[in-house]
Amino acid sequence: ISIRSRVFDVLGACASGLCLIHCIATPFLFVAQTGLHKVHERSQGGTGMVGNIDILALVISLIAIYFSAKSATDIWFKVLLYASWLLLAFIILNEKLELLKIAEFMIYFPSIALVTLHLLNLKKHF
Repeated sequence: ISIRSRVFDVLGACASGLCLIHCIATPFLFVAQTGLHKVHERSQGGTGMVGNIDILALVISLIAIYFSAKSATDIWFKVLLYASWLLLAFIILNEKLELLKIAEFMIYFPSIALVTLHLLNLKKHF
């Protein structure tokens, strides 16, 4: 396995881990800074950078998944990678578009799955 594949597994684990940290920390930041977020949103004319962090993490994660899946030999592993990403993307987009009522904590499952899968793939190739 190439160093490049390992780099993408590390990148994917980091992106998914940061997404998880962002999802866990955001509610606490809202409570700690009540009202400040709304003022920031109005001054930015939308969601601002905070609202785009999850989209950036999704893009980075998809790139990492693509390259990690290319190096993976097990089809089930590839399916789990892409399924976890699709679930994560669905939850994030649903949250932005407010289509369905989904509990906030549901985002933790695909994030944890992606971190775990990238670390397993990294471990498998060492």
